[in-house]
Amino acid sequence: MTMIRVAIVEDDPVMRGLIADQIEQSDGMTIVGQAGNVADATPMIAAGGYHVLLCDLGLPDGSGIDLIQQEVAFGRDTDILVITVFANQNKVLAAIQAGARGYLLKDERIEECIEAIRNIREGGSPISPIIARQLLGQIRQSAEGASAPSGAGSGLERPQLSTREYEVLNMISRGFSNAECAEIMDISPNTVATHVKNIYRKLEVNSRAEALFEASSHGLLSR
Repeated sequence: MTMIRVAIVEDDPVMRGLIADQIEQSDGMTIVGQAGNVADATPMIAAGGYHVLLCDLGLPDGSGIDLIQQEVAFGRDTDILVITVFANQNKVLAAIQAGARGYLLKDERIEECIEAIRNIREGGSPISPIIARQLLGQIRQSAEGASAPSGAGSGLERPQLSTREYEVLNMISRGFSNAECAEIMDISPNTVATHVKNIYRKLEVNSRAEALFEASSHGLLSR
């Protein structure tokens, strides 16, 4: 098993310590870097050497969005997971547009963070259920607003998803994680991850939020 190397940017030393301890106690994971502000995180990001970057948004000397953009600029095979108290849509969209692949609120249990790290390395985009619902609502409003007044179709070719892929997609839209999808569907998490990757490929997207937008645009989500 490949060890998942994790770096953390979190200004609260207590929260940072709790997350770091939980990661170190989890099989197949290790902490390779920690920072509490933008100044300390910048050289850590430049050095790299990690698979997953856990990043807070509200930092004492700047924004985590800037750090996400720095990481993305290096073009490495790194997954960025936001952990923050900010639940408003503008913050969420800004983080996703900057390059974050997942978005968790700090009121989640620490164990959820560990599951999210595994999920994101399997190709998933873990998002707190409340955030997923907010995004889905906004996406549906945008899609309805973009509809032609005459009711004519958009002309977009509808992606052909398998029955299982369609089921997984709709469960994702309701905020379920890969592990929860696997348990409900009585299949392995690896099988769910494969379905998710196929969905991303067919929708030509790279994250869960993008998948929800495209799926809504194509009318693939059940109401």
